[in-house]
Amino acid sequence: MSRRQDVFLIITGLSGSGKSVASRFLEDLGFFCVDNLPAKLIPSFVELRRRKGGNALDRVALVMDMRGPGFLTDFPREWENIRRIPGARLFFFDASDEAIVHRFSESRRPHPLARGRSILDAVRQERRRLAPIKDLADEVINTSLMTSAHLRDVLARRFLKTGRRRLEIRIMSFGYKHGVPPDADLVFDTRFLPNPFYEDDLREMPGTHPRIRDYVLRRAETKAYLDELTRFLRFLLPRFEIEGKSQLVIAIGCTGGRHRSVVIAEALRDTLGNRKYDIKTCHRDITK
Repeated sequence: MSRRQDVFLIITGLSGSGKSVASRFLEDLGFFCVDNLPAKLIPSFVELRRRKGGNALDRVALVMDMRGPGFLTDFPREWENIRRIPGARLFFFDASDEAIVHRFSESRRPHPLARGRSILDAVRQERRRLAPIKDLADEVINTSLMTSAHLRDVLARRFLKTGRRRLEIRIMSFGYKHGVPPDADLVFDTRFLPNPFYEDDLREMPGTHPRIRDYVLRRAETKAYLDELTRFLRFLLPRFEIEGKSQLVIAIGCTGGRHRSVVIAEALRDTLGNRKYDIKTCHRDITK
């Protein structure tokens, strides 16, 4: 039997961004995972792996972050040597401030830097400190819109299938009065389209309701906008793939995020949908 291809992963990133979920799932896939290994011990681990040989340590994932002493200063130096190892990849897990604060609040676990400060301040401080390491990453995985199940699905496609992976597209509707999503790659405005909010019998319905969808999509300006937007994205998406981008967040905004942006996000998913792309929609402000 031929030897499996070596994979040597370093997983790092922000606290609360999904590193632990990734580590547990990679273990299930047969990876040898080590959590919180001090950066200075990486050379010793690499030497142990070399001596062990065979298939025992051919798929390794080291989870490392600011919990490790000296991580910020030691890791960049060690990475210069690690990156020469066959199959070495550095994955940086990221997420928006809003998503991480929500996760820590929901789990009621303390943030490692939250001593005497708010979770949001701790997240922002960690983000600043980790910025130089993020710049070293081969790939940044943004988990802001991912559930644990979705993250496992992303990892499964990377490590269980051969061939080129599909571009993952998240189309997110939002309301400008609640703020532009900080993790959006592309932002498009729909505030010029006819607004169901001003129709008394439509105001309380969400954008997923058939009557709202019909009200927005039947207008000539909506059809023209959707055609132009689809044409533009069909031009862009293959170029993002050539660049090596694995995830793309497209944000569609209207005033409140309940009607027009929801309709266009859903319609855009339908017009772009095919087997080449993994497309999902998310409506951030539909209940606000």
